[in-house]
Amino acid sequence: MLDDLRDQPAHLTADFQGLSSADLLNHFRTRTAPKFFTGFETENVWSLSTGRLPSPFLLLLVLPAQSIIEHRWQLLGFGEKDFGQTINWHRDPLSGRIWPLDYHADIPLWHNDGSDIRALWELNRLGHLVTLGRAYVVIRANGRDWKEFAGMMKADGLDWSEYDPEWNPDVDEEFFLQVESWQKQNPLGRGANWTCAMEVALRSINLLTAFRLFRSSPRLTEERLLLLLQMFDQHGGHIQRNLEFSHVTTSNHYLSDVAGLLWLGIMLPELNAAAEWRHWALAEMLREMDKQILDDGADYEGATAYHRFVLELFLYSFLLCRANEIEIAENYWNKLHAMFVYLGAMPRTGTKVGLIGDSDDSHVWPSQVGVGHECNLLTMGAVVFADPKLLCFSSTTEVLWVLGDEARREEARLWAVTYKRGSRAFPNVGTYVLRHEELDLVFNASSPQTGRPTSHRHNDALSVDISAHGAAFIVDPGTYVYTADLSERHLFRSTAYHSTIQIDNEEQQTIRADEPFKNGGEAKVRVLEWTSTKHRDRVIAEHTGYERLRDPVTHRRTITFNKLNRWWFIEDELSGRGNHSIAARFHFDADLEVGLFDEQSIVAKDPLLGARLFVCSWGADEGLRLELEPQFVSRKYGSKLPSTTACWSIQASVPYRLRWAIVAVHPKEDLAARLNVLRAPKANSQSPGDAKTLDFGL
Repeated sequence: MLDDLRDQPAHLTADFQGLSSADLLNHFRTRTAPKFFTGFETENVWSLSTGRLPSPFLLLLVLPAQSIIEHRWQLLGFGEKDFGQTINWHRDPLSGRIWPLDYHADIPLWHNDGSDIRALWELNRLGHLVTLGRAYVVIRANGRDWKEFAGMMKADGLDWSEYDPEWNPDVDEEFFLQVESWQKQNPLGRGANWTCAMEVALRSINLLTAFRLFRSSPRLTEERLLLLLQMFDQHGGHIQRNLEFSHVTTSNHYLSDVAGLLWLGIMLPELNAAAEWRHWALAEMLREMDKQILDDGADYEGATAYHRFVLELFLYSFLLCRANEIEIAENYWNKLHAMFVYLGAMPRTGTKVGLIGDSDDSHVWPSQVGVGHECNLLTMGAVVFADPKLLCFSSTTEVLWVLGDEARREEARLWAVTYKRGSRAFPNVGTYVLRHEELDLVFNASSPQTGRPTSHRHNDALSVDISAHGAAFIVDPGTYVYTADLSERHLFRSTAYHSTIQIDNEEQQTIRADEPFKNGGEAKVRVLEWTSTKHRDRVIAEHTGYERLRDPVTHRRTITFNKLNRWWFIEDELSGRGNHSIAARFHFDADLEVGLFDEQSIVAKDPLLGARLFVCSWGADEGLRLELEPQFVSRKYGSKLPSTTACWSIQASVPYRLRWAIVAVHPKEDLAARLNVLRAPKANSQSPGDAKTLDFGL
């Protein structure tokens, strides 16, 4: 069947079947509908930038084109990769493995040779062609060619010493050459680049976007147009035949499939199947929103990076529908706003947003100008929903690309609005944010549930993440890699890599070495209390992950946040029976200075901001040992940075209790004076505001 489809031209509607290729090309060059995002319309694009964005900002949009034309660019967190004079679209960027051109469904997706299908797929999503397209229209909007654009930048005083002044590329020609190369090497249904419908869908979205940017190019010939239409038709048909649907559960994969068909259906009404794809995909997308998005606005996969990716799919798809007067009911826009509220509730430090669970850095479009995707997205949400609490970073180009110049004025109006971000509970997903001014603690009380995917959850029940005074201190470790190294995959999602309690060196949930996307689901979480007042937050939860042990143990964690004195008190109660090895860890971010303060306490310092975090064992028993363990943090998929974990350990019989005092110290505060908050006279109790006095030897 695939052999029959492979060489067929695109199936066009009756109105276009009879057109000559010349007339068809003229139609695509001049058509005014369907509409795309405002900033991508070539008649508008960068009229909004000219004279409004500073030249360095424009330059950062364009310079990646030089690397892409030389077949070098950043790939996820693996750094810059050189793909050679002739790109082999089947060559694994990490190991050099050449993935076979077998029938797509027969290709195993992981091996023990250092190869990573995720890295290969990222290359073949062709997101870099969107970057190339953006550079093309920016150059054309600010000069006839690269040399003229470069001259304008140099006139503004920019240093061009590291760039070839004679470099004068045909940016559009490179786009078409790479598309032709890809199509020649990837016959329909053959090879690893067709194995996952999600990848086909995301590639479709990127190609549609790049085609929009290059459609006015004189390099777009009749033959190249017919090739692109054939590719779009083949991609849509392949997605439709290989939908990643399950009656048990669906995930970001199936949603990506649906989004790919929706975009193809909207943007290419000339294709015979477009109307069917559009109507089916829109209805299915709304059904998936009802299924995958919980009542508190969180994605039910439970990982914040995947929540962000799903949010991108919904947002851009909804905006594309709105641009083309395709109605979406208000309740779905409200649910989209709730998704933004959830993402916006996570701590923000610099251009980063706090992380829970896996992250593979999937995006609808590639990153722009060094600003975190989450910050771009949140600022866009602030403009779309007129919600100043979502504002994260000012003057991001992504907002202009998608929403146009009007968004800049709305953004400026929102920045003038006074608001405060406070504590928030998201009980459906199990995330609790204890916040006051510049202090944030995120408590993970998420629980595996029937009918919800668990592929991207870590063994992090009752873990905490803490940020203070602009610095991330205690963090989730991220992901690093999936199938390239299964031992590292399991390490980064292990209990020992999260800020929680580990019993007998066991995992909270069982993990099999050969199953990188499964766990046993034993750590059922029950939230017992959540209260939040002006002066204090309190949350109590417990999990059952260690009740499977021969001598079962239940872990209960109570967190109290004294907002007035700005410190947290954490109490870990272990109930059950038997003598156990107990380890309590706090996993610190990379690039912090972490050291012992005394035998039972540590201080972490952000060397750039000067903020510090003090953590001590409260009323430690004799025998409780504190050690600093070398571990790692992964901020992007494929990157691994050294970090430090503080680990308190003891052999003890349960019932047993551990307690922690955690104090944030502003850069302008004296540490010793700040710790006096822990010395205030308290009467007979075990929690902040009434806990016994400790002597820290100051």
